[in-house]
Order: sequence, then C-alpha cells, then structure tokens
Amino acid sequence: MNILTDKAKHYLVLLLKLLIVSGAFYYIYNQLSKDKTLDFQQLMIVLKKPDNYFLIFLLLLLTFSNRFIEILKWRNLASLVRPLTVGQATKQVLSALTLGIFTPNGIGEYAGKALYFDKKDTPRIIFLNMVCNGVQIIYAILFGLFGLTVLNQIHPILPNNYLFVAYGTIVIVGFILFSARHFTIKGYSLKTVIQLLNQIPAKKHRINLTLALGRYLSFTHQYVILYYLFEVDIPYFQLFCAISAIYLLASSLPNFQFLEFAVKGSIALFIFSNYDINQWIIALVATLIWLLNIVLPISIGSYFVLTFKFKKTPIK
Repeated sequence: MNILTDKAKHYLVLLLKLLIVSGAFYYIYNQLSKDKTLDFQQLMIVLKKPDNYFLIFLLLLLTFSNRFIEILKWRNLASLVRPLTVGQATKQVLSALTLGIFTPNGIGEYAGKALYFDKKDTPRIIFLNMVCNGVQIIYAILFGLFGLTVLNQIHPILPNNYLFVAYGTIVIVGFILFSARHFTIKGYSLKTVIQLLNQIPAKKHRINLTLALGRYLSFTHQYVILYYLFEVDIPYFQLFCAISAIYLLASSLPNFQFLEFAVKGSIALFIFSNYDINQWIIALVATLIWLLNIVLPISIGSYFVLTFKFKKTPIK
C-alpha cells in the first residue's frame, strides 16, 4: 500500500512540475504571439550594425550580471540558514522565478525558495527573502522619486502637488510605523522585525546593500543601452531619471511577471510622452527587457523545476 502511495505521489509531483513548466511557456508564447511590436526584421538591422557591437556586448553583460547578482544576494543571506554554493543558489533563484510567474508581483518566489530547505526553516527563509527583495524596493523608491522629481522639473508629467503628496505620505507612513512599533499582530510587530534584522550580521547587510545597488544599476542600464541602440536622442541623465521613474511606477502596481512588459511599456509611453520617441521603440524595448530578464531565466529555471526532488517524509 505504501508502494502504491509513493508511486501516486511521484506521478502527482511529476504532473505538477509539467503543469508549472507548460503553463510558464504557454504564457510566454501567448504574450509573444499577441505582441505586434516585436519586429524581428527591425531588430536584426540594429543587431547587424558594427557600431552597435560594443553596446550589444554591454547589454548581454548587464543581462547576466542582473540575474547573477540576485543569485549572489540570495546566497549571502541564505547562508545564515545553510551554506550554499553558487550552483545551489542559482537553482533556488531560477526555480523560484519560474514558480513566481503565476503569482502577483512574484509572491510565489517565496514558496519556491522555501521548498529547498527544511520545513522548520520556512519562516526564516521567507523573512530572509523579504530582506533580499526589500532592499531592492528601497533603491527603487529612492531612485524613482528622485528621477520623477528631476524629470518633472524638465518636462512636467505630474502636478507638483502629486509629488508633495507622495513625499508627505512616505513621511506620515514612516512616522506611524515608528509610533506603532510596539503594536502586535499575531505575535509580530515592527519592533520584532527590527530585532530580527539586528540578528543578521552587519557584514551580511553591507553585502546585501552593495549587491542590490549593483543589480539596480545593471537593470536600469539595460534600458539605457537599448534606447541608445535604437538611436533615441535623450541626454543620459534625463534618460536614467525617466527609467528610474518608470521602474518605480511599474513596481507600485500589482502585476504578474508574464504581463510585466505590458505594464512597464504603458508606463514608459506615459513618461516619454513629452519626448520625440516612436511608440514602437518604447514598446519594443519593454518587450526585449522582458525577454532578457524574465523569459530567458525562466527557460533555465524550468529545467530546475523539472529536476527538483521533494524530500521524502519518513514513514513512522
């Protein structure tokens, strides 16, 4: 009876893996088939220009560094639970990314990484993943608000009152959280979170902050290079501010990873409305970023999902 149960579990797990991977690739195919901006002929013209070879090399280097830095970030923090090799951290990050494609804002990544650890370590793994992603969010907010403020002075995008409200809201929320740090919900409070953060060695925090900054710069400069490849004539500083604002606004909205390019593309159209840029270039850049940062890693992560082995529960 136990043998039959084990076989049933084996086939059920295999079916689940196939559904996850098939679903991921279906969404990718479905979105690409509907995307009319992905003109491969225009893309090939850009790629074949000798003057663009160096920029293409930088783009590929930043694409690699964007995901590799994320792997190093996770290895740095997860080693507090169990030492990891780069290979093990790679499996966990890419598998979690594949699972996260079905959930809003990649929430499924938390569960995906936890599967690689003992059940008793799940709460700590989820917390460390929050720390890993939280630093990235802080950089997105800081650079995004700065970029939006600067850009708004050059080409008014939003009424200044909206920006004042945004800054005021951040200050008020921060004040409320600090004042209510002792307020407890189900045994947890802000003070508890601060205590948990203080348990992480300062060196780990410094590494996390440094790597997160490196990843943010890698990701945003992928946009910069792609726009310059398509001969968009905007000064570097303004372009960086615009991209930071786009990333902030896109991150603030609930979305699924397989729809990320559509969300960021629509926001980019809004931000760049005061610039003389063809709309197809804006949409194409958003699609290419999605292909490089989501589709490519998920293609690799799907292999890790298929080869993942659940830990056997001992028979009592």
